[in-house]
Amino acid sequence: VQLVESGGGLVQAGGSLRLSCAASGRIFSPYAMGWFRQARGKEREIVAAISWSGGSTYYADSVKGRFTISRDNAKNTVYLQMNSLKPEDTAVYYCADDGELGPDYYYPTYWGQGTQVTVSS
Repeated sequence: VQLVESGGGLVQAGGSLRLSCAASGRIFSPYAMGWFRQARGKEREIVAAISWSGGSTYYADSVKGRFTISRDNAKNTVYLQMNSLKPEDTAVYYCADDGELGPDYYYPTYWGQGTQVTVSS
């Protein structure tokens, strides 16, 4: 499975960005998808995850109410709409695919290359 992220960039605090991640090379099966991020000098952390049906989602406390994860299974694509961005959201954002999604955790199998999001104050 290959994951290609897009939509990162530079934005001012309070602004919005929409990340996209397209998956290819998949043998059809129900799978979760999600987003992680890693700021400089920090460990990678989960941002949001979504089940195959979209009926189950998980968000890190730091992004609840500001970020929205969604997916289009016909396009094998997951999105992350990021609103009210803060400087502390600055990080490399990684798309994640497959693996195990629980009520408060997500352990993916595949990773994208990452896309930089920079929020200026």
